Amino acid sequence: MSFSQRLPVSFYDTARERVRTAMYDLGLDALLLDDPLDVAYLTGFTHFPNERPVACWLPLDGPAVLLVPDLEREYAADQGAHAEIAVYPEFPGVRSPFEVLAAQVPAPGAAAYAPSTSVGRADALARAFPGTRWRSADVLGPVRQRKLPEEVVLHEEAARIADAMIAAGVELVREALAAGGELPAETELATHVIGYGSRLMYAEHTDVVVVPMLTGGLVYGGPNSAQPHRLPGGERLRRGETFMLSLGCAVGGRFVESERTFVIGEPTAEQILYYETVREAQEVGTRALLAGGTCAEANDRCLSVIRDAGLGEYLRHRQGHGIGLGFHEPPWLEDGDPTVLAPGMILSSEPGVYVPGHAGYRISDTVLVTEGVPRRLTSYPRELSDVVI
Repeated sequence: MSFSQRLPVSFYDTARERVRTAMYDLGLDALLLDDPLDVAYLTGFTHFPNERPVACWLPLDGPAVLLVPDLEREYAADQGAHAEIAVYPEFPGVRSPFEVLAAQVPAPGAAAYAPSTSVGRADALARAFPGTRWRSADVLGPVRQRKLPEEVVLHEEAARIADAMIAAGVELVREALAAGGELPAETELATHVIGYGSRLMYAEHTDVVVVPMLTGGLVYGGPNSAQPHRLPGGERLRRGETFMLSLGCAVGGRFVESERTFVIGEPTAEQILYYETVREAQEVGTRALLAGGTCAEANDRCLSVIRDAGLGEYLRHRQGHGIGLGFHEPPWLEDGDPTVLAPGMILSSEPGVYVPGHAGYRISDTVLVTEGVPRRLTSYPRELSDVVI
């Protein structure tokens, strides 16, 4: 039986009502959202962002409107966008896209745009709706942080595929070791796992929601992995070294990440020390993702394990971040984020240590905050014995 990535109409109805409740509390009559992920959340329309504005107009009362350039008209219809579609001819156009919108919707007294909206677009909105009191307000962000049950199902399926991508990468390395020849290059391994994930998805899913990174991630070995966001290169993996598979995918536009560090051959005492310290930090940090606690508190508990082991100098980043329609999105598991964790939030738990000239060690799971114990959605094994090839 195939898995459908399409969300039901009821999801969009519920999502909009959640946003409208927040709008009412802020005294807003309408909301204009031009971030591609906000548009996807409220309408189901996903697109490749460019200079041509695509926006969702959400009034406190009345239907939502999806504003698109004419060249996106059929694509929005093909996706079954859950909104009335307003079309402008081209950009910049004789009339601005927002003037076209203003001719089709009632002018609100008070309205807001997202903090991410550019100054230029905010000015265009003010000119198109001269009688409206405009301001910047993060209305949608807090709503998107707490996932609805239909979204959790998509994240769970994405987690299954991300774990399968890791397993496929490990199998490629095992086969190369057994053959006794060269091990794959970082780019070869990355191409293999990314292709495996997308093929698996299209073989088992219907209504695939295409986003810029359907399957992807970072693959690097040895000293290269000491640079946390280094892109895969042409260097080959080497026996006796570690390598990292930092992978993710999106199902229904909802992301997960699953990351593991592997050792090729019998691990040295140094490799064991680094790996086991990160594994313990990840375990402690994951258990700390409890509803009612804060992001800052969880981050402190997690990274304190590494500092207490005397490896604080090798820390380069926070414990993790929120995941949803964005691969990285609020809240942030970092000392500077006091956000209170709540059921429905999905976050990465991914502490790491990075030793220049040697290697990086990182373990990441995608974790759902619940009413009780945090639940890992990704589940590839993480004990030392599980990552020795």
